[in-house]
Amino acid sequence: QVQLVEPGGGSVQAGGSLRRSCAVSEYTVGKHCMGWFRQTRGKEREGLATIDHAANIIYADSVKGRFTISKDSDKNTLYLQMTGLKPEDTAMYYCATDTSRSWYCTMDATQYNYWGQGTQVTVPS
Repeated sequence: QVQLVEPGGGSVQAGGSLRRSCAVSEYTVGKHCMGWFRQTRGKEREGLATIDHAANIIYADSVKGRFTISKDSDKNTLYLQMTGLKPEDTAMYYCATDTSRSWYCTMDATQYNYWGQGTQVTVPS
């Protein structure tokens, strides 16, 4: 059973930055697809960024140029650096892994089989 742990979220003013981290219990970060997602009430979980075993990255258009996904395979940790935050970025943020894939990662949340507990990020308007 893979466990993903995300430290607490936070509130940041519009235009500010925040770094999210996700610690994984097993050697998954260096082997499988990892991704960051977010969800607001009443909406489907939205894929933000994915990174495969070779560090190939895909971003959603909504965050391209503002968010950066990265990983430290030695520390089994996934990161999401968020800059230029907007009120519409307010959501629950989740990290996840798809242990059935090592590349050709998808933004489809239903394909990811292990999830962090989620943390709230708030950008007041």
